[in-house]
Amino acid sequence: MKPKPNLSATLALLPTWLVAVVVFIGTMAWSIHLSFTGSTIFPSSDYVGLAQYAKLFSSAKWLASLHNVLVFGLLYVGGCLLLGFLLAAALDRKIRFESVFRTLFLYPYAMSFVVTGLIWQWMLNPTLGIQASVRALGWESFVLDWAVNRDMAIHALVLAGVWQGAGLVMVIVLAGMRGIEAEQWKAARIDGIPVWRIYVSIILPQLGPALAAAGLLLGMGVIKTYDIVVAMTNGGPGNATEVPAKFIMDNLFGRQNLGLATAGATVLVLGVIAIVAPFRYAMFLRRKSTGARG
Repeated sequence: MKPKPNLSATLALLPTWLVAVVVFIGTMAWSIHLSFTGSTIFPSSDYVGLAQYAKLFSSAKWLASLHNVLVFGLLYVGGCLLLGFLLAAALDRKIRFESVFRTLFLYPYAMSFVVTGLIWQWMLNPTLGIQASVRALGWESFVLDWAVNRDMAIHALVLAGVWQGAGLVMVIVLAGMRGIEAEQWKAARIDGIPVWRIYVSIILPQLGPALAAAGLLLGMGVIKTYDIVVAMTNGGPGNATEVPAKFIMDNLFGRQNLGLATAGATVLVLGVIAIVAPFRYAMFLRRKSTGARG
């Protein structure tokens, strides 16, 4: 027998639903509508079909931004998951001052991407940061110019992003590790399995949901990457670190091309859906199979 809906709870949530429908879904629908118009500074009803999308994907800057965000996303998410897992495994060994180390590793995530970008922009500045400091100590040939090197600039963003995001993965994965039964560790020790093999072959396969949740959070952050790029490189050198969110903001406020900007925003929304939908569908299938077994 299905439980009756709680009328009081429904009425209490009604304003939230109205805000979600009107503000979020309504503005999203309005933006998609504008992407099919020739709007420039102000919205217009001049319908141009897919012309804005054709212009968007014929833009070398937009294509470069898609390539850059793909490279950044793969390296950033992969780096955060790997480093976060290693940090969680180290803390899971019940080391001394665990709470202190956990706070230190998580602290960068509390910073905004603007602060992170400014910190790493200074550190990787050839005339002020690490390179200048090392050369002042006598190593004149030392080079660390990633922030101004066209080939390495995207990797500088990845380095800064991993430094900030690995702590989040560490906390999520560590919580998953602490939920694993201690009997598994005892059985593995009795069999003489090395510690690293226990983590790789026994612990890691059980952390699928935790890693998937962390990867989803990081992936959604990749789609809207903007602050750290503006703070560190402003999209340069050239288009080496241009990303879709910056392309959209430049066209929206710099070039007053509302139609092209909303077309880019629509493509980003589709990107978010492409990331979230498979994860949600997998969760639905998992709940369905669990309910069928129950």
